[in-house]
This record gives sequence, structure tokens and C-alpha cells, in this order.
Amino acid sequence: MDLFKQTDWPKALRPLIEKYRDKQHPLDYKNIYQLMVMVVLSAQDSDAHINKIAPAFFEKYPDMRALAKANTQELTDALSDVRFHGNKIAWLQDIASEVKEDKNIPTTMKELTALKGVGRKSANVIKREAGTEPEGIMVDLHVLRVAPRLGIAKGKNADKVEKELMEALPKDMWGEIGMALSFLGRETCRPTNPKHSECIVSSVCDYCLAQT
Repeated sequence: MDLFKQTDWPKALRPLIEKYRDKQHPLDYKNIYQLMVMVVLSAQDSDAHINKIAPAFFEKYPDMRALAKANTQELTDALSDVRFHGNKIAWLQDIASEVKEDKNIPTTMKELTALKGVGRKSANVIKREAGTEPEGIMVDLHVLRVAPRLGIAKGKNADKVEKELMEALPKDMWGEIGMALSFLGRETCRPTNPKHSECIVSSVCDYCLAQT
């Protein structure tokens, strides 16, 4: 069965967007500078862990200018608990050297992904939280699980799933649907024992229908 033809995905997923519209990303940031730093640090680490260390870090380095002045040892002392902190410190130093001040933080996909440590997922998060026009759809580990379960995508990697979502949905949904699917994955469509009875898109979900 070809669900790309059988299911009206824009209609089916709009209630999900309405449920989670404008809900802030789980990273507890206060401005776009903080968000950029935190998305870099959170790669292969947990949002909860980065939220825990962030206040002390941003007290020392409150903006891009302060970050640019920090040396490697200082940043290592502050971020030693972060997974793969060596690489991430190098990326942050490169970003700070390139951007220099908060006002220069880019908000286009091309400029964001040109920065070290910022891939399409991170760029889509930054663009969504900054309120800029979307150029893609955020695909994190939750979306990578949820989208194929629904049947809207068949890809095995983030780039493929993002492309499939962009093909299936109009651009006016791109900015919110990634985070909506991510929140669905965090709260309802868990890796094991998903809560089908609580899911507002269960009626169009391949995975749910296959189990009933």
C-alpha cells in the first residue's frame, strides 16, 4: 500500500502541529546564542545534561564575544563532563571566531551549516526557535523513529527522512512539524510500549494499525 497516495498527510498531521505549536525546544536556552552553543553540546549527549551544566557555563561566557576570548583549557574545565567535549570545544571556538558577536549569528540554512558542528538538524532547530522561514524539517532521533512508524517516510537516515517529509508536506508545515513529531516521540510514541491510546495520529499510523 502506497501511503503517500492513500493518506492526506497535511490534513492528518495538522492536529499534531496545533498540539505542540510554539512549544520551546527541550533545551532550556534564553537566547539564540545560548541555543547555538547548546545544540552543539547536546550532540550525542542528552538535553537534560546540557540543561544542567548550561547556567554555570553561560555565567562565565554570557555571549559570543566572551566565548571567543576563552582559551581551550578554560573551556575544557567548564565542559569536561560533556561527551566528546574536545571536538565540541574546537567547534565552539571556530564558531565564536567566525561569528564574533551575537548579532552576527546567521539564520539561513547555508550559513548555519557552514559553521563547524552545525548540521541540518541543528540548523533547523535554530531557525525554528528564531522564527525564521523554514528551509527544511528538523529530524532528530525521535523523528527518525516516529516518521517511518507513521508511514510518511521509509528512510533509514535523517537526510532521507527529511527529504521525504518535505515532499509529503507543504512548506507552511515545515517549521513546526519536526518538533511536533519529536515531542510525540518523547511523550507518546516511545521506542518500546508506545501509548497508542493517547496518540492523536493513531488513526493514520501504520505501526498502530498493524498492532490492532
